[in-house]
Amino acid sequence: MDIEMVQLDHHGLVAGVFDQLGIGEVIDQRIPKQKHHKLPHSLVLKAMVLNALGFVGRRLYMLPSFFEKLPVDRLLGEGVVPSDLNDDVLGRTLDAIYKYDATDLFNEIVLKVMDRLDFETKLIHVDTTSFSVHGMYEDEDIGKTIEITLGHSKDGRMDLKQFVLSLATNQHGIPLFAEAKSGNASDKKTIAETILKLRKNLTFETSAYYIADSATYTESNIQRLGNEIKLITRVPATINEAKELLDSDVKMTSCKDLRYSFYSTTSNYGGVSQKWVLFHSEPMQQRMEKTFQKRLEKETNAAIASLKKLKSRRFACVADCRKEAEIWIRGHKNYKFKSLEFNAIQKRAYGKRGRPAKDEVLDTFYVICAEIEVDEESVNKLRDKLGRFILTSNDLKIDDETMLQYYKGQQSVERGFRFLKDRSFRIAQVYLKKEERIQALAMIMVVTLLVYSIAEWLLRKRLRETGLTVHNQLNKPTQNPTLKWVFYLFEGVAEVKVNVMGAVHRKMMYLTDELKLIARLLGPECEKYYCRNC
Repeated sequence: MDIEMVQLDHHGLVAGVFDQLGIGEVIDQRIPKQKHHKLPHSLVLKAMVLNALGFVGRRLYMLPSFFEKLPVDRLLGEGVVPSDLNDDVLGRTLDAIYKYDATDLFNEIVLKVMDRLDFETKLIHVDTTSFSVHGMYEDEDIGKTIEITLGHSKDGRMDLKQFVLSLATNQHGIPLFAEAKSGNASDKKTIAETILKLRKNLTFETSAYYIADSATYTESNIQRLGNEIKLITRVPATINEAKELLDSDVKMTSCKDLRYSFYSTTSNYGGVSQKWVLFHSEPMQQRMEKTFQKRLEKETNAAIASLKKLKSRRFACVADCRKEAEIWIRGHKNYKFKSLEFNAIQKRAYGKRGRPAKDEVLDTFYVICAEIEVDEESVNKLRDKLGRFILTSNDLKIDDETMLQYYKGQQSVERGFRFLKDRSFRIAQVYLKKEERIQALAMIMVVTLLVYSIAEWLLRKRLRETGLTVHNQLNKPTQNPTLKWVFYLFEGVAEVKVNVMGAVHRKMMYLTDELKLIARLLGPECEKYYCRNC
């Protein structure tokens, strides 16, 4: 009798959701397997998603070793062995994805998923991030391939070349559009292009709001997007009209959430009628006050040094002294003179030393003698206006507080970026040496996010529908578990194979009733991977 035990852990959930979404069907239709290849591209992609969500820190080029301790036949099919998933096979799939067009392929996957599941998308959050790349890449004209180059790094790695990923998610954090861009791509152009492409590729039952950050708000983008696309974004504080509103003394109305207040007005910036809403956030003000005080201290030291230089200058008359003092104080609006005098000083001409003769004509000049202090009234006005920001929408009928609520949901796309860069997953560790494969890998990264975010959304939805719960990290019942916690719960689940005289018996170990419930709620595609008799 031979006994073999292999860890299944949470991988059955990942494989089940991948199957349920029909991702493999799309891959097989669009980039079918060549006759002389053993594995179809759909299985290779599934293996890469399993690897990316494996929590083991193994990068994609270490795929064979990742599957050595997993039930590969259960997850990927009979006859598949870890050695089948070598670098050549992975590279071939990446090349096939690039050749078909990674963005178009992901779009078709999303269309398939939307045909199977109703997300009730009403908000679409759009943003970009950068991924640093290790390796040497030549700057050359490479057609439709992205350019790996230096650019504004959102990770602070200005020493590394990078590529940019433009991503759009719905209010649940489920990605709907993704496109890799060159490392020096501008947010001002990229985000508007993403909105237009997404609107062209996908249709929704209800009219959705597109939400983006302030980089989108330029005259050309506002005119380009027009009134047909309902947009919510933040107005840059650098615009003169915005500066005036941010600095204005207006009567603010309290929101239902008493931490916020608002003042509503309109604008015709870029020739498009818009609603502008000035908001004040107490939490933001508290955060900004810390940096404000540090900045004030630094500014005070600089003002004292500047005044010292002014006091060392010589002037021909009192009028000149007074004029320069007025110019200086206008340039330092947060300060006022504590004392201010203009003193006359006489010295011997031509730098002569010693006591002057009785009738010797002396040179007379004037200097500024002054001390400054912080103008508390001016500073308090600035402090009171900390935490202000302006949101805008071309939907003039949108409720002010609803606009704020929708915009705050922008963190859904930011959560997606944090997921992709989470060291637990190692998805963002990019070491590929070909731009084409990096472009394909970016699509696989977002497919991984698609599987993860839908699994989390689906489990929470079905827990609410059934009224059931699972326990959280504090051992309390919850209907909103994170999928990362659910994966942790499945740690240790194993498949035991017992071979008795040629007859193989399979059994799942450490599969509790709660884990069975989770697999059942996620659907039969997940449940089958944990079925004892499979």
